[in-house]
Amino acid sequence: MKTTSPLAVRLLATTILMLGVSATAHAQDKATQLHNRATAAMCANCHGTDGRTTEGSAIPSLVGMPKDYMVLQMKAFKDGSRPATVMHQITKGLTDAQIDTIANYYAATKR
Repeated sequence: MKTTSPLAVRLLATTILMLGVSATAHAQDKATQLHNRATAAMCANCHGTDGRTTEGSAIPSLVGMPKDYMVLQMKAFKDGSRPATVMHQITKGLTDAQIDTIANYYAATKR
C-alpha cells in the first residue's frame, strides 16, 4: 500500500483551494460586469443600444465618452446647473455610485 506524503497532500489542497478562489473571483467579475451593463442599459432608450446613437442624431453617443467628462455632465444635470429636457429628471434618481458605474461602462466601451 502506497501512502501520500503530507507535503503532497498540502500541495494538492492548496491547488484545489486556489482553483476554487479563482472560479469564485471569475464569477464575481462576471456578475459585476452584468450589473454594470444593466445599470448602463437605462440610457439605451435615448442614447441607443450600447450608447451608440444613429448618425445625425441630436442626442450624443455615450460610447467612448471620457469618464470624468460624463460624470461632470451627469452631476450638472442632476444639480440643475446644465439645462435639459429630461436628463435632469433621470439623473435626480441616480446615486453617485450609479453615475460612476454608467460613466465607467461607457468610457470602457469601444466606439
